[in-house]
Formats: sequence, structure tokens, C-alpha cells
Amino acid sequence: MLSLVLPKGSLERATLDLFDAADLTVRRSSDRDYHASIDDPRIDKVRFLRPQEIPSYIERGLFDLGITGRDWITETGAEVASLGELHYSKATSQPIRVVLAVPQNSPWQSVTDLPEGVRISTELPATTARYLEASGVKAMVIPSHGATEAKVPDIVDAIVDLTETGSSLRRNGLRILDTLLTSYTELIANTDAYADPEKRAAMDDIALLLRGAIQARGHVLLKLNVAAAQLEAVTAMLPALSSPTITTLARGGMNAVETVVPKRGVNTLIPALKAAGARDILEIPISKIVE
Repeated sequence: MLSLVLPKGSLERATLDLFDAADLTVRRSSDRDYHASIDDPRIDKVRFLRPQEIPSYIERGLFDLGITGRDWITETGAEVASLGELHYSKATSQPIRVVLAVPQNSPWQSVTDLPEGVRISTELPATTARYLEASGVKAMVIPSHGATEAKVPDIVDAIVDLTETGSSLRRNGLRILDTLLTSYTELIANTDAYADPEKRAAMDDIALLLRGAIQARGHVLLKLNVAAAQLEAVTAMLPALSSPTITTLARGGMNAVETVVPKRGVNTLIPALKAAGARDILEIPISKIVE
């Protein structure tokens, strides 16, 4: 039913892991294969392409559904339907930032300090040109096709580049002057395909599974038993996503408690629950949370 295009390159592994967690495992003959499949009746074609190209292909109807970054949607100006942000990226769950960076020893402290004719290299020339025009800066914008950071200061005076943590910029003697755009990965669709009720329902199903897999990351299911006398004290300690599920057991005046909690801190939570009267504590990994 749906044709799907996924990002090749730095986001590729993180995207494959996400789809696997969502029970939408992508299968292909090798890591170099641009053609793939997903054993799901809602998806009949899968391709891998550079994320820079995906918004335009989606807009033109070559694919129904795809994953790319807001940075490339903005750069291409493609008219697509957004099914929402997917908070994952190549290294962390933090967004990618499109930043203006200059040498550490540069006297410039803001974009308005840039002199007329300043040379700026970037892989996002359209976004950069719009930003500079809005800032009243007349610059020479030079399209880059990789290794943008290495071009300062011998070839250009500054760059506009993508960064997740900023560490690579600092290693190359650069400092961030301004942030042009904050970009999460996004699930997008062709507008005509999204207007089709059957295709839209299938797209919404896929979006639900992907969001559920992302939400489950960093969480575990805790199951425990606790006597009625200690129930209030134990449940008050649980940092649940929602109210815990409590079932009164048939014998022994005990209650069974189930709840989803953050994985971070569970190493101190479990001993504290035990000390408060909880018994038979189980920590269970989860793959999806669908609310």
C-alpha cells in the first residue's frame, strides 16, 4: 500500500534500530543495498536515499512516506504533510542544530558583526541565505559538499553547519555564534497520499508504532507484590508514567502492583521499594508504550 523512503548515512543505523523496536524490521540483502522490505501489509516498497533528497521526492509523489530532518525540509522548501517529530538522532535523543560558527579567536560576537562580503560555507545554502538576508548581512554563501568545518579559516571565514553536541566544532577550533534552526527527525508524507483515507490510516498506524518505540526507550516495567499495610507507602515511591495498576490478590492480604518507570534510577528505586515492604520485585524490559 505505502512506499517508504528511509535516510541513508548517519541516521541509517538509528532508524533501523527504531523500526526494529517498533516491530517493523527492515530487511535487505546487505548494508549497501538501497532496496529493502518490511514484512507488513501496509508497506509494499522501501528505499534508502540521502536525507537531503527525501523531502523533494516525497513532495513529487515518488514516495508516500519518509523520514528526514526538519533542516532538509526547510532547506528544500518542500510542501509535505508532517506526521510529527521522532525524537531520535545518530548519537542522542537531542535535536540537531543548524548553527553559524566562527573561529575561536574571531572578534565577531553576533551575526550582525559579520562584515560585508564575509565568506560562509554550508551544505544548506538556501537556509543560510534566508537567515543572512533577515539579519541584514551581505555575505558570499559558498555551497559545501562535505568537510565543511575544515574550510575555516583558509577557504572561508565562517560556516553554517549541522551539530548535535557541538563537540566536533570545538575540536576544530570553532565556536557557535548563533543557532539558525533546531531540527528533529520527522515523519513526513506526500500531501495527496495523506489525503487518501486508507493510506492515511496506514500512516497513522506506523507513526503510532514508531512513537511508542521511542517512548519506551529508557523505561522498564516493574512488577511487585506488597501487603495492604505498606501499599500506600510503596506506591508513593513509584515515578510512574500514569497511575500504577493495583490488583488485590486472593490470598494473604497482598496486592500486585505494575507500573512503568524510567530505567535511570531503578538501581536505587528497587532497594528502596524492598525496604518499604515490596516483595517479588521484577524488572522487565519493554519495547513499546502506546497510550
